[in-house]
Amino acid sequence: MSTQLTTPTNRQAAEALARSKGEPNWLVELRGEAAELAGTLGWPKPEKVRIERWNLTAVGSYEQPSTVGAISELPEVVRELVAEGSENLLVQRNSGIVWNQFSSEYASKGVIFTDLETACKEHGELVQKYLFQAVAKNEDKLTALHAAIWNGGVFVYVPKNVEVELPLQAIFYNDNAEATFAPHILIVADNNSRVTYVDCVVSEPGASSAPFVHPSVVEVFVKPGAHVRFSSIHHMGETGVDMSIRRSVIENDGQMEWIIGDLNDGNTLSDTKSMLRGTGSTSDAKVISVGKNAQQNSLTTQAVHFGKSSDSNMVTRAVMKDSASAIINGITKIEKGATKANGVQTEKVLMLSPKARGDANPILLIDEDDVTAGHAASVGQVNPEQVYYLMSRGISKQDAERLIIYGFLAPVVSEIPVEAVRGQLQRLLERKLEG
Repeated sequence: MSTQLTTPTNRQAAEALARSKGEPNWLVELRGEAAELAGTLGWPKPEKVRIERWNLTAVGSYEQPSTVGAISELPEVVRELVAEGSENLLVQRNSGIVWNQFSSEYASKGVIFTDLETACKEHGELVQKYLFQAVAKNEDKLTALHAAIWNGGVFVYVPKNVEVELPLQAIFYNDNAEATFAPHILIVADNNSRVTYVDCVVSEPGASSAPFVHPSVVEVFVKPGAHVRFSSIHHMGETGVDMSIRRSVIENDGQMEWIIGDLNDGNTLSDTKSMLRGTGSTSDAKVISVGKNAQQNSLTTQAVHFGKSSDSNMVTRAVMKDSASAIINGITKIEKGATKANGVQTEKVLMLSPKARGDANPILLIDEDDVTAGHAASVGQVNPEQVYYLMSRGISKQDAERLIIYGFLAPVVSEIPVEAVRGQLQRLLERKLEG
């Protein structure tokens, strides 16, 4: 069953909503253009997954959220994610911000950490320079729709030579399927700066059985010599469709790290791409996914090399049970002129039941001779020899299989930089693997 909700996807309605929220004229116009485009473009066409069969229209309508007076007023699913003693925390419910706290020390250094809608009003010139520059609003129907309806979101700006030592944390949660849930994350790390950003996207358990769609876009700009670490855990209910597009643009000697946990219970389209534009630019992407029931997962990780001596590494690990499926695409593209570039990728799928499906597609597109590139891919069951070895040490078969699965996912789990989030990720893995 498909549900069409009332989000304004024509130009007039999108512009009227933007004006009612007091958005600047340039953003009103951008939303209007995007709404018009959404009516003419087609959905993305990922490999071997027919997303047009998913319910893609239940994007809800704008709802003004009310803020909370204390973290204790937030739902448990949110509270358990908050880092202890966190000074840098932003929480968004459905269509907007309900909690925002930020260290005065970092603010005094010129660091900006706020919701994107506020940033468009207070830092319009800076935001306008970057918004929809890494992900164009006219790429396809998904990016156009998102550009027309995005709300809340996050804006991070780190000035030149500033290091933000403590992670900046954002939590996005949905408790009403009829409210638009479409955050846009925009991060700009200026020359020689350093920042770690962590977010979690969750839907409150049992809050709604109605279908909803989470069309989300991330844009990261890594200026020369800057280092950005981006971690994101997604865990939404089975009635949700998660469509998340992530892009980074990395300049000379810039470093980008992606750590992505796609642990939704509903269908997932996840596309994470690094554009290595600068000489000596690097990208490291780690993605895990666990699927159950009849869930479909399309997971794409990409690195496009333009810069000389640029380096990319991509690791994707997926565990599928029941009749869940994972189509994993790793794409390394080395453009003409990107001499001495190096691109490495690994995709592995572990299937825990006969009906589970995994498909690993490593793709190398090389237009330059003086480069190195490599790939590895595997799809299979839990290794019976490993199980036998652990059982010979007195461990039960069930515990042996669990240990092997956790070991399989550990390279990504161990990288999560916030302890509360890492702990929650462990709990989610247990729930999904044993539930």
